[in-house]
Amino acid sequence: MGRITDAFDRLQAEGTKGFMPFITAGDPDLATTEQLLIELSKAGATVIELGVPFSDPMADGPIIQRASERALKHGFGMEELLAVVSRARQSIDTPIILFSYFNPLLQFGMQRLATAARQAGVDGILVTDLTPEESATFAGALRANGLDLIFLVAPTSTDARLELIAQQASGFIYAVSRAGVTGTRESVSAEAERLVKRVRKFSSLPVAVGFGISNRDQVADVQRYADAAVVGSAIVLELERVGGESNVSGRIGEFVRKLLPAIT
Repeated sequence: MGRITDAFDRLQAEGTKGFMPFITAGDPDLATTEQLLIELSKAGATVIELGVPFSDPMADGPIIQRASERALKHGFGMEELLAVVSRARQSIDTPIILFSYFNPLLQFGMQRLATAARQAGVDGILVTDLTPEESATFAGALRANGLDLIFLVAPTSTDARLELIAQQASGFIYAVSRAGVTGTRESVSAEAERLVKRVRKFSSLPVAVGFGISNRDQVADVQRYADAAVVGSAIVLELERVGGESNVSGRIGEFVRKLLPAIT
């Protein structure tokens, strides 16, 4: 049993719901990323999603695209990113997952990544463009190292596809609230609640809902029917605003705490 399962088991025992913040590694720089991992843990994160910057982030909206562009200017690679996780892991026990496209992971090497990620203290990996039909080799490498492979499901996913993903996923299942790219929205689609109900027909894993969740009311609404709410673009946008100031991690910690109606 890994840290992700333990985290959701604690939530269930306490009768509460989870919160998952997303940040892009290296935005505004790697030193701040390390501080942010620690601060997000202190702020009450159930699981922290750490984005691997990529030059062609097709599933991301302009906010996270800009974050990737800023991060890529620093010219670091997977080894440096994992070193940040390793250092932060000495201070926190909150699960950390890498949120990535497959290309940078493939370039690093699947077996190598699985081993290095485990050693650094990563708990799982979500690959936005890796289909369950093509995931066997990577899933095996992660499983051998005790890491979870998290899959995305969408309102457009058929029942057959939900069942296939349920058979292969571990840790939790990430339900995309609506079709399209990441970004803040005025409201979360009612399709998200229907999707969570459909997923539960095939899996007993926790279900987290993300894409478009950007304020306290939306977090509370998602926590009403899902096991956790994911907030990414709103946090990344705040990072864009305060990234050049002092005490960036503290500022983001304050911002995140204001999103947590069910945990604070």
